[in-house]
Amino acid sequence: MTPARPWRWWSASGRRSGRTPVMRDIASVAEIRAAEEATMAAEPGGPDRGTSDLMLRAAEALAQLVWQELAGRPEPRVLLLVGPGNNGGDGLWAAQRLLQRGVRVSCWRTAPDVHAEGWAAATEAGLTEIDAAEAIAALPSIDLAIDAVFGIGARPGLPDPVATWAAAASDIGTPVVAVDLPSGLAADRVSADAPHVRAAITVTFGAAKLCHLAQPAASACGRLEVVDLDLGLPPAQVRAVEPHDVAVRWPVPGPLDDKYRRGVVGIDAGSSSYPGAGILATTGALYAGAGMVRFLGPEQAAQAISLRMPSVTIGPGRVQAMLLGSGWGDRADARERIEAALELDVPLVLDADALRSLPASGLENCLLTPHAGELAALLDIGRTDVTADPIAAVRRAVDRTGATVLLKGATQYVAGPGGDGDDRRVDLAVPGPAWTGQAGSGDTLAGMAATLLAGGLTPRWAALAAASMQAMTAARNPGPWPPDEIAARVPDTVAWLVDQAPATARLSNQTQ
Repeated sequence: MTPARPWRWWSASGRRSGRTPVMRDIASVAEIRAAEEATMAAEPGGPDRGTSDLMLRAAEALAQLVWQELAGRPEPRVLLLVGPGNNGGDGLWAAQRLLQRGVRVSCWRTAPDVHAEGWAAATEAGLTEIDAAEAIAALPSIDLAIDAVFGIGARPGLPDPVATWAAAASDIGTPVVAVDLPSGLAADRVSADAPHVRAAITVTFGAAKLCHLAQPAASACGRLEVVDLDLGLPPAQVRAVEPHDVAVRWPVPGPLDDKYRRGVVGIDAGSSSYPGAGILATTGALYAGAGMVRFLGPEQAAQAISLRMPSVTIGPGRVQAMLLGSGWGDRADARERIEAALELDVPLVLDADALRSLPASGLENCLLTPHAGELAALLDIGRTDVTADPIAAVRRAVDRTGATVLLKGATQYVAGPGGDGDDRRVDLAVPGPAWTGQAGSGDTLAGMAATLLAGGLTPRWAALAAASMQAMTAARNPGPWPPDEIAARVPDTVAWLVDQAPATARLSNQTQ
């Protein structure tokens, strides 16, 4: 299969762009269904046609991608799995086009009723029908398989014969191209605990779906290809950040910027029990580009910081943003310390132990950075409630606290109290490798976010840019690097990324 491509700049519709913010829209099943129905209703013959122009356009795009993947292979062989819905119709019409190009295509009908016109067209073009046992036996000899069993409206899981085939294909390593989504996943869910197909490539239509970009489901989707069918989708309520979005918003100092204009960060983190948290948070803040860092934590951590990071100032003073809570432990004065910081009227990052002592109000200019367990405790719900529906959980946290919330994890979600005319939007940070799932990563991330707040970014973009930058740095430095080493490599990633975004593309740091 074609290897994964490097970072790609996308527009909201899925087109690449070189100079503008390009967050990728994530559409729900309901939004896609409504847009498809409206598009088909406007076609000649209306929605009652057996094969719509929309299906034919989707099939042509699917066939073209498969054809590209087969390039250079003599007498290529493809196995098509077809289910009962329009997803199967897309696969059958794509098979017809591949057959016309000389590809040998065999097909297992996983359901008795499939798209009638698509089946007729494909069989007329030379499609060979096989059964379940033959579909499994064919796996070692085919070039790739097309999964067109279930589409975006399906529930999680697979019937037994298809689940057996999916497990065999995964074991053998047969590359699978999934139509819309790997069968067994649910488009609007992040889970992947039911039997499902594992795809090398997923070709979806109109916009990405949540399962494509949120873990653990995203790991089953492989490389994502979005085909823009001009469906006229509404403004997205969930979006995914792309590297270019970070590049055009990252605070880059100008010739007149001194340390105060770049931003002074106050770090109140660590304790006698957890001094490392203060060191890690300060490391994150410093290497993210703070003009100045003031460390306000315990003496044990302050001594280590003075030796390792001599540019850090120890003790209080003027700041443009603060971080509180990382490694505090059971601090008796936690609530009073947070309330005193709020009186400074600067943006705050409230992390870890500070989340257990939040004031009832006044958090509108704050960024909360919980992981799933901390968010569950904040909302008084189970951890599995958060992991099963992180979108709902992070929105609920915003409603309860009035703050911006960054939910940390394999996929990182950010929601805020508004400011851009949409209080319900949730954004996904750029993903990174699983290597970052280790103790201390959250501390360095909190420090990075505090630097970006001090540099003028809004809480939403401070969260998104910090989480994305940490992830991209880890991706550029694969392996089990500890979080302080990843933080130390952030400047290289910043320079690399910012160099790709022309100055003319830069946005105000206050852009939502």
